[in-house]
Amino acid sequence: MYDHPVCGQADGCPNVTCDVQCAARRTDWGDACGVFGVFAPGQDVARITYFGLYALQHRGQESAGIAVWHPREEMQHHKGMGLCFQVFTEQILRSLQGDCAIGHVRYSTTGSSHIYNAQPMFGEGKFGPFAVAHNGNLVNAHQLHEQLEMQGPEMAGISDTAVMVALLSRSSADTLEEAIIEMMGIIKGAYSLVLLAPEKIIAVRDAHGVRPLCIGRLNGDHWVIASETCALHTIGADFIREVEPGEMIVIDKDGLSATEVLKPTRKACCIFEFIYFARPDSHIYGRSVYMSRQRMGHLLAQQAPVEADLVIPVPESGIPHAMGYAEVAKIPYGEGFIKNRYIHRTFIAPDQRLRELGVKMKLAPLKEAVRGKRLIVVDDSIVRGTTTGPEIALLREAGAREIHLRINCPPIKWGCFYGVDTSAGRSELIAARMSVEEIRQHLGADSLEYLNMKNLIAAVGLPKSNFCTACFDNQYPIPVPKELKVAKADVAPAKSAEEEKQPAPS
Repeated sequence: MYDHPVCGQADGCPNVTCDVQCAARRTDWGDACGVFGVFAPGQDVARITYFGLYALQHRGQESAGIAVWHPREEMQHHKGMGLCFQVFTEQILRSLQGDCAIGHVRYSTTGSSHIYNAQPMFGEGKFGPFAVAHNGNLVNAHQLHEQLEMQGPEMAGISDTAVMVALLSRSSADTLEEAIIEMMGIIKGAYSLVLLAPEKIIAVRDAHGVRPLCIGRLNGDHWVIASETCALHTIGADFIREVEPGEMIVIDKDGLSATEVLKPTRKACCIFEFIYFARPDSHIYGRSVYMSRQRMGHLLAQQAPVEADLVIPVPESGIPHAMGYAEVAKIPYGEGFIKNRYIHRTFIAPDQRLRELGVKMKLAPLKEAVRGKRLIVVDDSIVRGTTTGPEIALLREAGAREIHLRINCPPIKWGCFYGVDTSAGRSELIAARMSVEEIRQHLGADSLEYLNMKNLIAAVGLPKSNFCTACFDNQYPIPVPKELKVAKADVAPAKSAEEEKQPAPS
C-alpha cells in the first residue's frame, strides 16, 4: 500500500489532482541526466558546480540541484524545478559554502516532473549523512523497492535513486564506501553516480559503463567528476580519464583513489550518446562526438545519395551530421530553419503535447533559402516521429520542391531500459509500427533513408561490442526482467543479449 505524498491517504484517494500526482510518482523509476562533483577546499565549489551543470544543461532541463559539504555547517543544499539559471540565484550560490559539492540536472520519463523527484537525494547511514546524484536506470528498482518496503521504515520515494538511498541508509557497513560496494552487488542496470559525504566525494559507474562519467583535475590539486568532458572545459579543468565500468573513485584530502568493485564483462556505452545525447564538444571513449557525427554524415552520403540543390540540418543536433553529408555529396550546405534558442529539446520534454507544440515554437523555415529547392534534410534520429512530420510540413509550406530525409542512425525499434526516454512503450516508436516506406509516407517526405548499423559503428571507429545498440537491434547487454519488458515493450517482448542465440546484426 502506497501513501499519497500530497494528502497522506492510501491508494484510492478521491482527490483527482492528488491521484494523478501520486500515480506519476508510483510509475517514475529513473532518468538520464547530468551529474557533477567537485572536491576543491578553499574554492567556491557551489559556483563551480553551477557552471558545470550549466554545461550539462542539454542532459536535463526539468530540475537542478546542488549539495555542498562544509566542515562547520555540514550539508547544505538547494534544488528546484527549471533550468539552472532559474533555480539558482546569486544569493543562493553565496549561501552554499563548503569544500566539496555535487550537482544534478534532470529529465524524466513521462508524468514524473515533480520537485520530489529532483536530485541530489539525501540519506543518513551508520557512517553519517550523504547525498546522491544519479544518471541512468536500474532494471530491478521495482523489485528492490518492494523488498525495502516490506522491511520498513517507509521510503521517501520510489525512484531508482530513492531505492539506492534506502539501500545505503539501511546498510550495516561502517563506511559509505563499504555500503556502496555492498549496494553495487545488489542493483542491476545503468548508473553513473556522484555521492557527497563529509569531506569527500565518490563516483561510481556500473559494470557496463552505459552512461558516461569522467574525471578532471582543477588548478593542479583539485578534482572534478562530470557526466561529459564539456563540463570540464567550461570550468577550466583538465581531462584525466573516464571512470572505468565497475569502478569506484573516492576523492578526499589525501587525493584520488580508485577501486575496481565489479569486474567489467563487456563495455556497453550507449551509442545514442554519440548520435544525439552528448554535447558535440565532448569526448567519449577518447572519440570526438562532433567528428563522429560528421563521419556519420559522410557515410550516409555514400550510402544514400540523391540529387538535390541544398543540404540543411534540423538544428542543432543535426548540424554536424548535415555538414558531413554535404561535404561528401558535394552539394551546398545551408540553413533551412532558424531555431529559437530559448526553446529547448522537444525529445526530452516530458509531455507529448508539449513536444508537438514545441516544434513550431522552436523552428521557423527560411522561406528565401528553401523556396523552389530540392532539399536534403539531415537529422540525427527519429524516435516517435511527432516532430519530424511537422518539420517537413513547415518546409512544404515555405515552398520546398522536394524533401529527401536522411537520418544518421538506424530505425529505433526497441525501448531503452537504461535511461533514455524511449521506454514508455514500443507503440510510441514509429519504426516499431511502420516500415521505412510507411514512415516516409506518414511524414510526407519524397524519400527517406537511415544510416545502417555497419556505417554507424564505422563512424565512431570502435568495435560494436563496446556499445549498447539495443534500441536498434534488440540486443540488451544487461538482462531486463520479463515483467519490465512486458510493461514497457507493448508491441513484442524484448530479448537480452543472453537470450539471443544469434549474433547481433552487423
